[in-house]
Amino acid sequence: MHKTILITGGARSGKSRIAEALVVRMGSPAHYVATAQAWDDEMRARIAEHQARRGPEWITHAEPLDLVAALRETNGKGPRLVDCLTLWLTNLMLGDHDWQAAAQELLTILPQQTSPVVFVTNEVGMGIVPDNALARAFRDAAGTLNQWIAAEADEVILAVSGLPMKVK
Repeated sequence: MHKTILITGGARSGKSRIAEALVVRMGSPAHYVATAQAWDDEMRARIAEHQARRGPEWITHAEPLDLVAALRETNGKGPRLVDCLTLWLTNLMLGDHDWQAAAQELLTILPQQTSPVVFVTNEVGMGIVPDNALARAFRDAAGTLNQWIAAEADEVILAVSGLPMKVK
């Protein structure tokens, strides 16, 4: 069953928990494509919290950059959760990769997927205008990426205070 779902929301809005529950209901094994990199103790703690929440039905694939390869590798093997697109974008931008080309490649392969893909992303455009050029470039890129994925997704869910609100 091909299906693409985008789950967005603010920080600590419950996006990941909603996505995890949804993917587990889709079948087993569930594949978790982790885009985070543990650069410091705080991020290591966040990653550990996410890992502790997942049970034995999850297979984790750490892929901070080549999301397309991870989706190709796991296609046909069960539902996939990509957590998260904004960390993937961060990795691309900080590594001076062409994030637009990577995003377009991702959009190209989505219709070819036979197993469901659930993306988690942060809604970053609801706050104040950042005070520096890099933060503004990131906010703009994240907004663009989210719009591109949302346009291709079968469903879009907004997480608010732990509750899923269907947008599309």
